[in-house]
This record gives sequence, structure tokens and C-alpha cells, in this order.
Amino acid sequence: MTAQVETVTMADGQTRKVTEVAVGVMIQPDGRFLLAQRPAGKPYEGFWEFPGGKLEPGESVEDALARELHEELGLDILRSERWHTLEHDYPHAYVRLYFCKITDWRGEPVGREGQAFSWQAVPVDVGPLLPATIPVVEWLAEESRAS
Repeated sequence: MTAQVETVTMADGQTRKVTEVAVGVMIQPDGRFLLAQRPAGKPYEGFWEFPGGKLEPGESVEDALARELHEELGLDILRSERWHTLEHDYPHAYVRLYFCKITDWRGEPVGREGQAFSWQAVPVDVGPLLPATIPVVEWLAEESRAS
């Protein structure tokens, strides 16, 4: 999967560009997962989300994920797998989010863009959550109950 220009037609007939985003769901052996707070100056500033970023032209989800987590948090991804894909219509962008579970990495997260981050468990104790983050936390809760 590589980034390409794609559009969707909304119910009102408007056409919107799809922004593809690789998202890392970093999970520690004890089940806690990493959330990052969106920095000042970005849409939804102060909201909490799973770290990641936009795919660049010709870039795969896996390459974008590795690049973004290195740039944002100083981490090297050693093992990840695609988990879920979700589309969400935000006022500022229509996004297709490729959520990847990350179970092995090198380094400790450092907020290189000035963002806060926190290891969380279900139920999370930070907020507000970015709207597209909420179903992911619910999926993690379902998996936790099933195991």
C-alpha cells in the first residue's frame, strides 16, 4: 500500500481528498499502550491519540510508520503488524488510518515535537481523546476481555 491521490464523495455531493495515515499502537508486555498529546498549533490541539503520521507519495504504511515514530518519538520499530483500517471525516481532513500493532521497538519515547505522551491501560485516564482514537481503545478493551 503506497500513498496516492484519492477522493471520496460525501453525502452532500462534496468531494474530499483522502489523507492516508500510518498509526502505531505500541503495546507493552503488560498490555499498556502509548498515547501522545497533539501539540499546540495542530488541529485538535491537546487531544490524545496514538502516534503516527501521513504517508508521503510512494511510501508504504510500514515505512511511514517507522519514519514518523522515529521523527516524533525517537523510536526504532522492530516488529509491527497491520491491525485495523478506519476512515474518519474530520472538519480539517478526511483520513484513512492504518492502525498497526507494535510489539517490539528500540528506545524510550521522547516528545521530539514538544508533545506529551503517556502509557495507558483501559480505561484511559487522559483526555480528551481524538474521535478516531476512541474505537481503537474499544478494540483494545475487547481484546483484553477476550484473553
